[in-house]
Amino acid sequence: MHILLTGLLLLLAFVPRMATAQTIESPTQALARDAAEYAKLFAVPQDEAERRLTALEASIPITDAIEAKYRDRVAGISIQHRPDFRINVYLTGGDPIPGEQLQLGGMTVPVTFRTGALASRDKVIWAVTWHQAQIRAMFSRPPAMGLDPRTGELVVLITSGEAKSGVEQWRKKVEAIAGVPVSIRVVDQVDVNLSAPPIGGARLEGNSPDDGKRYLCTSGFVVTDGTRYGIATAAHCLDQMSFIAPDHSEVPLTFVGQWGWGYHDVQIGTVPGPLAGLFFADTAKTIERPVTGMRTRDQTRAGDFVCHRGERTGYSCAVVELTDFAPAGDLCGGACLPTWVTVAGPTCKGGDSGSPVFSGTTALGILKGATYRPDGSCAFYFYMSVDYLPQPWSLVFDTAPALPSAQPPLPPVAPSEIGARGQP
Repeated sequence: MHILLTGLLLLLAFVPRMATAQTIESPTQALARDAAEYAKLFAVPQDEAERRLTALEASIPITDAIEAKYRDRVAGISIQHRPDFRINVYLTGGDPIPGEQLQLGGMTVPVTFRTGALASRDKVIWAVTWHQAQIRAMFSRPPAMGLDPRTGELVVLITSGEAKSGVEQWRKKVEAIAGVPVSIRVVDQVDVNLSAPPIGGARLEGNSPDDGKRYLCTSGFVVTDGTRYGIATAAHCLDQMSFIAPDHSEVPLTFVGQWGWGYHDVQIGTVPGPLAGLFFADTAKTIERPVTGMRTRDQTRAGDFVCHRGERTGYSCAVVELTDFAPAGDLCGGACLPTWVTVAGPTCKGGDSGSPVFSGTTALGILKGATYRPDGSCAFYFYMSVDYLPQPWSLVFDTAPALPSAQPPLPPVAPSEIGARGQP
């Protein structure tokens, strides 16, 4: 299985506020717009969708507390939407934990504790970290892998060609190496190189020094280091690019750097003067939202409902599937760490890389790549969480240019991983 790095990226969204007047949504309006997408996906009324999304946001500190309290036992925490709306917690061991009834967002949200998991989340993540190279070497194509928080298993995604020798045999072989429960899933897809000539529309543009052609890239969130303002996008963009505003005016970006190894896929280019923390949140790029907060990867649960806005696919929303995912192949300047978050298809296309992932006015991540099926449909996309922005860069909040407070610390990594260039 090959996960493709959605190379060539078209524009999206977080813009210097120039020339054209746009509608700025309030957090309440943003919630209503996202809830309309939730209502369509899960066939519930609009008011029910709004209550559920409000409850999801309010439940974050509660699931954080559950994670901390049962740290040694937690195999996974996930959000269930059907047949009813609830929070599920899966624990190791056999000691039962009574369920809870939470009053959140004007509704009752059950919390169900299930026991009997064979390994904790920490144990599965460390199994990927320590045994990834050995597991990758077993297959003709290095597979993607990650923790399924609903089952507490290490999920390994292989192709039907690899599966011919027997899925159960592969499961036993990987389990013997990893020392944690393993689930083998067969997912066929076509590898696509999306480093192609540009497609029209608002965008970041640049000329490649290699072939002289003009390429496009998706812009991400507005960031600051305390003195400069810039735009974050994917590391595999061209170094020298210009922001193309909706009115077709052009603002050159001054390249700062790329970070593209292990858990990073981010590039930053600056502009003169301050920028507001705004991003487009509709397909037509007529509606902007302010960034009013951020959500870290540890605060993100399987089943969370998130949205992104890509130039090829516009505005769309879906649910988080995995929060501890290592993409296949060598998309991170080598093997990727299990720090990426996956979001279910069917909406992703080449040109969406670098686009913002968000919930209402809360920033979650920068889209890195996607996996496609043989028919070209999107299986899922995956993104880098915003808490992995390189220091000292952090998000700019709200509609007026203002420097944010301190950014959360990055996870410990080897010095060789800091500041390295991503794949082209």
